[in-house]
Amino acid sequence: MLALTKGRYRVRTAVTDSDLGAAQRLRQLAFHPDDAAAGHSPDSDPFDALCTHVLVTDINSGQLVCCFRILELPDGAQIERSYSAQFYELSPLKQFPGRMIEIGRFCIHPHYPDPDILRLAWAALTRHVDAQGVEMLFGCSSFKGTDRNPYLDTFAMLKDSHLAPAQWRPMVKAQQVFRFAARLRRRPDRRKALQAMPPLLRTYLMMGGWVSDHAVIDKQMDTLHVFTGLEISAIPDARKKLLRAVSA
Repeated sequence: MLALTKGRYRVRTAVTDSDLGAAQRLRQLAFHPDDAAAGHSPDSDPFDALCTHVLVTDINSGQLVCCFRILELPDGAQIERSYSAQFYELSPLKQFPGRMIEIGRFCIHPHYPDPDILRLAWAALTRHVDAQGVEMLFGCSSFKGTDRNPYLDTFAMLKDSHLAPAQWRPMVKAQQVFRFAARLRRRPDRRKALQAMPPLLRTYLMMGGWVSDHAVIDKQMDTLHVFTGLEISAIPDARKKLLRAVSA
């Protein structure tokens, strides 16, 4: 069970239906704010029952400020069980020999833009990775909305510097995709690219992560997303040391 406290925030694993409900309501607020305002049912799907749910709360107010879920896989042979496999052809990753975890529905409360929340979430993941011997993290990194135009510099930078190794690279499965690696012919403006990049994806890439060569247009979630992978062995030693210091 994950448990970690730093400063004003506490990380813990959901243990009750009430905990899961709070996570689903935060996901609704983060991913479907109009539905949340209208009082629609919280965000949920069948994968919730298969996952461990992680909560980050503000100790002072008790407010849930971040949540995500973890799906454990013993190796790549089980990759078709993942949420990501609905959208990406992941057969190359079936050959991955080590333990994997899929990180899903990662979101931060829109009224809590504190970077310490993301740092603490990664520290908790670091503790889990070390304890369980995990060798790869993966998931879908989402861009808000389905319009690609605000993110063209970001996609150009992903194409130039962060595509998945050929041996693991996901192939197209979804009906609606943006094949940015094949179609973009532009030199990215790094400043604009980083400004438009989701913070979670930026963190993955800083640690040596990589992405698919196309983005899925997900109209149900109103997002564009790229498959994102991070091999633990690729994380720079200095970054590992920093994460372990925070997770201690």
